[in-house]
Amino acid sequence: MSSQEKDVLRRLGEKIANIAALPVHKEKARLWQRMNDLQQERPMVWIDESPWHEMNVNDELTLRTSHPWARELEQSLRQTIYQWEHMPCDMIVNDYLDCPAVFYTPGFGIVEQVDTARTDDLNNIYSRHFKIQIKEPEDLEKIQMPKITCMEKATQYRLDAMNDLFSDIIPVKLSGVRHIWFTPTDYLIRWWGIEELLMDLYLRPEMVHAAYERMVDAWMVELDQFENLNLLSLDCNNSRIGSGGYGYTNDLPGKDFDPSHVRAHNTWGSSNAQIFSSVSPEMHREFAVEHDLRWLRRFGLNYYGCCEPLETKADVLACIPNLRKVSVSAWVDQKRAVENLGDRYVLSRKPTPSVFVEWNAAEAEKQLKEFLDVAKGCHVELIMKDISTVGYKPQHLWKWAEIVMGIVSSE
Repeated sequence: MSSQEKDVLRRLGEKIANIAALPVHKEKARLWQRMNDLQQERPMVWIDESPWHEMNVNDELTLRTSHPWARELEQSLRQTIYQWEHMPCDMIVNDYLDCPAVFYTPGFGIVEQVDTARTDDLNNIYSRHFKIQIKEPEDLEKIQMPKITCMEKATQYRLDAMNDLFSDIIPVKLSGVRHIWFTPTDYLIRWWGIEELLMDLYLRPEMVHAAYERMVDAWMVELDQFENLNLLSLDCNNSRIGSGGYGYTNDLPGKDFDPSHVRAHNTWGSSNAQIFSSVSPEMHREFAVEHDLRWLRRFGLNYYGCCEPLETKADVLACIPNLRKVSVSAWVDQKRAVENLGDRYVLSRKPTPSVFVEWNAAEAEKQLKEFLDVAKGCHVELIMKDISTVGYKPQHLWKWAEIVMGIVSSE
């Protein structure tokens, strides 16, 4: 990196340090913790998965470095600062910078093969047609058990580089894997085909069970390696949990905790089966949750769900150990979801991002108030995510943040 590039990164590091020093972060952390401990004081709010390619205003997100590693770091710092300045909601900024450990995993042996269709070449959200790679039972052998390789020299090199940049500005901490997005069906449909997999729930159930079990085996092999290689980090902090918000809680890391070696039971687990949105509760339990239990039993607390409506599947969810958060997607029957899930869990509500397609502030406010009125007395987080577009008008997202914080502050 050139001296000019280092100066760019250091100035951004100073901004992060100044933001992180604000006392509001401790109060926000306390409120997130109260909610996750089922002692909510008010609904919590977070924005995630923004369409960053549409968000640049006044060159705030324009990168000024050219070195590949510097650009990646610069982008992360600029996005954090931008979100804090324009749409922070209940965002928390750490008083240190993460330096992720470097490791390599080959994945599960199959790489998706797709045809794509795009409406915006800059958008990483686009339509895909999956080419089928699993057709017969013998094809399940293509799913391989991953083998993780730690890259200690690369990790130390990265840590030294970050300390060289920031040690006199803001601490740098080495971090491992914070929260694992466990979602076997999301992978299987990419290799199997969506319609084909759903049909095979009826036509070839034994093959579906065998495939799911092999996927769980692969994830468990990977998790064992993460534990044995000491690559796990705590996520009872401002780490994203499942498809929801932060993981602050008094219940983790738990009593059986060695600060020098984090284990799965010290952290949050999660799972979902988004493609089972229209599958019956009985089939959802048989073909997904019953297999997931081997994974979910290893964690101290659990989150379940993403886009799939779960208001008719409360009995299925009840079998998940240490379940604390449940996704309440934009497609649920709101009243039924609250009636069936109640205050037993944190309701991880996902307001629809479609309000940004044809922006209407009054309609956005109406939708938020409708759900909070129905969910009065429950523990609620409002997570605006999956925002594929704001029509290159990020000010609408800023306004949504203003509206929602006005609402929850009066709760």
